[in-house]
Amino acid sequence: MSEPALEAERDAVLAALRPVADGIAATFGPVCEAVLHDYRRPEHSVVAVAGSVTGRTVGGAMSEIGMRVLARGDEARDELNYVTRTAEGTLLKSSTMVLRDSTGAVFGALCVNLDVTAVDRAHALLGALAGTAGIPVDAPATTFGDDIDAVVDAIVDAHPLRRDTSWAALDRDRRLELFRDLDARGVFAVRRSVEHVAARLGISRASAYHYLAQARAVPGPAADTP
Repeated sequence: MSEPALEAERDAVLAALRPVADGIAATFGPVCEAVLHDYRRPEHSVVAVAGSVTGRTVGGAMSEIGMRVLARGDEARDELNYVTRTAEGTLLKSSTMVLRDSTGAVFGALCVNLDVTAVDRAHALLGALAGTAGIPVDAPATTFGDDIDAVVDAIVDAHPLRRDTSWAALDRDRRLELFRDLDARGVFAVRRSVEHVAARLGISRASAYHYLAQARAVPGPAADTP
């Protein structure tokens, strides 16, 4: 199939899924949000939103979860019923279902987010009343926003190597580990992200490109992405 025909096919799939997103959100009510992504435009991947849980709007950027899918390319798989939190602390149960064209290429995703904060509190209360309350699971936080730069900043700032020490204190191996992990999370699949990461780390663009090239050339352990 020619590339123009594939592009038309992808557009048709996204158009067909817009009412599906509306139907999902209407079925589960105000605690549900369905977000349709077109990964051909990472900085403005949100093409439809039904419901309001994470505050996403049409034209907004993908989250770090989307970046992870983008980094895996056509090897990406659906991620179902995972638990995460927004920066504001809202507990979410989410699913990300990748969209493929007829060649098997991943080009987007349909994401469903359920606000289960109230359910979690009720569960904790019932557990306390029954004397069976346990230690709550510390769900990882995920940055949801319409600005791709804010998402990149959150990923860089949350990285253990970034939190625990300064860039100047990192030796070469740990600098390579940082760039290798950011690359595996899909950060550098976004346009101008290398320059943005460089500014966030307080290094030159040339240094950032150098470390990224070295990280990709030198094999290392797979990134531990949540």
